[in-house]
Amino acid sequence: MTTMTENASGLREFKMPDVGEGLTEAEILKWYVKTGDQVTDGQVVCEVETAKAAVELPIPYDGVVRELRFPEGTTVDVGQVIIAVEVAGAAGSPVVEVTAAPVEAPAAEKPKSEGRTPVLVGYGVSESSTKRRARKGVEVPAQAPEPVYAASAIQAVQGELNGHGHSASGTARPLAKPPVRKLAKDLGVDLATIVPSGPDGIITREDVHAAVAPAPTAPEPVVQQTPAAPVQAAAPVASYDTARETRIPVKGVRKATAAAMVGSAFTAPHVTEFVTVDVTRTMKLVEELKQDKEMQGLRVNPLLLIAKALLVAIKRNPDVNASWDEAAQEIVLKHYVNLGIAAATPRGLLVPNIKDAHSKTLPQLAQSLGELVSTAREGKTSPAAMQGGTVTITNVGVFGVDTGTPILNPGESAILAVGAIKLQPWVHKGKVKPRQVTTLALSFDHRLVDGELGSKVLADVAAVLEQPKRLITWA
Repeated sequence: MTTMTENASGLREFKMPDVGEGLTEAEILKWYVKTGDQVTDGQVVCEVETAKAAVELPIPYDGVVRELRFPEGTTVDVGQVIIAVEVAGAAGSPVVEVTAAPVEAPAAEKPKSEGRTPVLVGYGVSESSTKRRARKGVEVPAQAPEPVYAASAIQAVQGELNGHGHSASGTARPLAKPPVRKLAKDLGVDLATIVPSGPDGIITREDVHAAVAPAPTAPEPVVQQTPAAPVQAAAPVASYDTARETRIPVKGVRKATAAAMVGSAFTAPHVTEFVTVDVTRTMKLVEELKQDKEMQGLRVNPLLLIAKALLVAIKRNPDVNASWDEAAQEIVLKHYVNLGIAAATPRGLLVPNIKDAHSKTLPQLAQSLGELVSTAREGKTSPAAMQGGTVTITNVGVFGVDTGTPILNPGESAILAVGAIKLQPWVHKGKVKPRQVTTLALSFDHRLVDGELGSKVLADVAAVLEQPKRLITWA
């Protein structure tokens, strides 16, 4: 939701919007305008990075920039004013609050005039309600100047909330604005233990500070004592050697990735299996496809055929393509494959996925892979491109690594690591010959995939890469 305010002098303030589902803050990466610049409706004024990805923010009106409230590199809470613009010809206008509604309201509740909805990269918009959720059985009209956001994406991944907006214990989630949640997190205060004093049961900053304040004690009788020797102050915490050490703040994509990986590693019981396979025939097929006129201008490499081999293996073993619903205690079988490709970028590890990869032809899959890699390298991967994945491939072989034990992308059932393809001595047709060999590693969630199913999937991938004609016979 994007909120703008206009004062009597025609100065409009643009607030940091919620550019991702439930995210509470974003870092300003770059300003594209400066004080005194003319801006027009829809013009991109800055780039920000959330825990999901980098997105560009458009200004929703015409005017002249009067103030940039925060410098580049600053992390700003959702709802804080980041830029002030003077709108031409608006002097003397009454104070007005304009809200860009995320979606159209139902016919019975649709307002008479609607604000403009900025189109941000990635997330699109989420549905809002004209009423706040009930507190103690009473519905209260939403009049607060700032919205109360739901749990962040990382909290949802870690299982703190179930699908109904309640905690795992079934109690209602405390209401608090994003800055207050951040304050509580920094001070180590559990919001569920605080008695709210704000309107409609909202926890305020004062409530949080009061929770960490020491409880008052009864006054002790005054006893005259001989002045004691002054107590030596505690030694300050040793600082690090700035000449020999560098500290890098963990935020944005890197922070979200770290939290997601920890959540995945300690939530899903991982099992990893390995297989070493002769991929000489696959490498020959790659060279032949590069000369095929149907593949001209497309990215053709071993990863393309490895991706196709995994899709064939999933088709033969569909139960591997699933997710675990912790709240409902159910296994959710997916009848589609959104194939994730792990990509190392300057902003950290990203895992965008190819939607409905199972239905694509080889040329279509090659085109999607090329677009995915190019977008990731440019740092333009949208949050939507990283949502909804079902299985992932990580190609550690490009770094010369033989294999590894990959961690599952949160919410997915399996991840295939591909090692370096090297010329090695191999027994072929009864003789030791130099062959192109690689090692595959498949990690899977043992709640969803047992050893037999995981072994079948990995064996099928290896079989296709060893004899790529199975792409035809098994497809």
